Amino acid sequence: MSPIETTIHLAVPPFPYFMECGRTVYEPGDAHPDRSGLGMFDLILVEQGRLHIGEEDRQWEAGAGNTLLLLPDRYHYSVRPCEARTSFVWIHFRALGEWGIGDTAEPAFADRERHAAEFGTPPYTIRLPQLGRLPGGSAEGERLLRLEERSLSGAVWERQRVFEELLRSLDLRRREPSGSPAESIAERTERYLRSHYAEPLTAASLSEALHFHYNYLTRCMKRINGLTPMEYLEEYRLEQARLLLLRTETPVAAVAERVGFETAPYFSRRFSARFGVPPLRFRQRYTR
Repeated sequence: MSPIETTIHLAVPPFPYFMECGRTVYEPGDAHPDRSGLGMFDLILVEQGRLHIGEEDRQWEAGAGNTLLLLPDRYHYSVRPCEARTSFVWIHFRALGEWGIGDTAEPAFADRERHAAEFGTPPYTIRLPQLGRLPGGSAEGERLLRLEERSLSGAVWERQRVFEELLRSLDLRRREPSGSPAESIAERTERYLRSHYAEPLTAASLSEALHFHYNYLTRCMKRINGLTPMEYLEEYRLEQARLLLLRTETPVAAVAERVGFETAPYFSRRFSARFGVPPLRFRQRYTR
C-alpha cells in the first residue's frame, strides 16, 4: 500500500481547469478499467463501497469518503474487483503549470524565477494528497454533476468556480489549523520582514530578533508559505523596488539601497530574474 502522505504539488498560476465529470457505479465483481496516458488528472471521490486501484508501483484501497488523485501520465489498473456496490464521482482536469510528486510539504520542482518571469508572480503551490479525505463529504462533486447537465454556455464559469472550491478544500496548505504554532510563527516572521526589509537582515539577526532558531523559522515559513524567510525577504524587496520604479524617479542604484540590496549590480540581476527585464528597462516600459 502507498503511504497516505504522498502529495501532488501543482504550481499556480495558471490554475488547473475543469474538463468533465460523471458518476460511476460498480456492482460486486466489477473493476476499474486499466488504462495509460489519459492526459488528464483523474480525481475520484468515493461515495460508497471501496475501490482497489493501482498506479505504476503504487496501490490503494479508497473507501467511502476518500479521494484519490490519479496522474495524467501514468498507467492505472485494477488491483482487484469491488467486493460490494461501489459508487464514485470522477473529475477530469488539466494543469498547464508545473506539477510534481513527493512525500514532503516542500515542492521540489518549480523554477521560481522562470515562473515569476513568465506569470509575473512567484508560484503558489497547491498540495493535494494523492489519497486523502474530502472535508464535509462530496457536496462539490454533487454540484459539479448538476452543472454538467446544463449547457456549456450556462455553466462554464460556475463549474470552474466549484471545481476550484473543491481543490481549495483539498489543499493541504489550507488545512493548517488557524492559530497553529507554525502559522503564528510564520505570520510573526512575515510581519518582521515587512517592517525591516530595508535593513541588512541575516539568518542570525532574524533568529535573534524572533527568538527562534533560523531552521525552525524556515520550517514554519516553508509549511505555510512555501518560502524560506530569506526567499520571502527577497520577494518582498523586489516587489517594493518594482513599486518605486513605477511611482518615483529615484535612480536605480538608490532604489536598490532603499529596499535593502547591498549592491546595484546584484539588485539588477535579481530584478531581471524576477521580472524578465533589468530595472531601468522595466521603468522605461511602463512610464513616459
